[in-house]
Amino acid sequence: MSDFAREVQALRPELLRFARYQLRNDDWAEDAVSETVLAALEKPQAFSGRSQLKTWLIGILKHKLIDQLRRRAREVSATTDDDESDLDTLLFHENGHWREAPKEWGDPEHALRERQFFVVLEACVAHLPATQGRVFMMREWLELEADEICKQMAISATNLWVLLHRARLRLRECLQQSWFDTHR
Repeated sequence: MSDFAREVQALRPELLRFARYQLRNDDWAEDAVSETVLAALEKPQAFSGRSQLKTWLIGILKHKLIDQLRRRAREVSATTDDDESDLDTLLFHENGHWREAPKEWGDPEHALRERQFFVVLEACVAHLPATQGRVFMMREWLELEADEICKQMAISATNLWVLLHRARLRLRECLQQSWFDTHR
């Protein structure tokens, strides 16, 4: 086995973890990661070294996940009871103002440069309700258009924007507690 193949195989668990989170189906995730690894190993010369190997593999995986979502659209469960809770009433008064104003985050650009921040962000995303997490990742990581997400998830545009709004609020709260309050 070549060094390149060993490096690709070493990244497989990380790729699989992300694919499982996005697809919510172990078999589909395994298929997407296997297709990613196969594509990388079939054309190792396509990796030019301009980025990290992990970044390159994630780029391939991104396309495989989109393909997997499109193939399996009819089999995906679109809603869960977790998504029905009204987070807005916990965070906002009836007049729309914050119950407790968000704290100053300092210099977010500096925080973004810190690798640990991404570990915390990933944990926060993993704790989102299933549907909120999926639509957030489809929109922000896979960069799918709203109409594509609505079609894949069998939801209305209004429901999509509500799910994204709630996901962002939960992420904000989680990041506030898990990162910004502890890294001043």
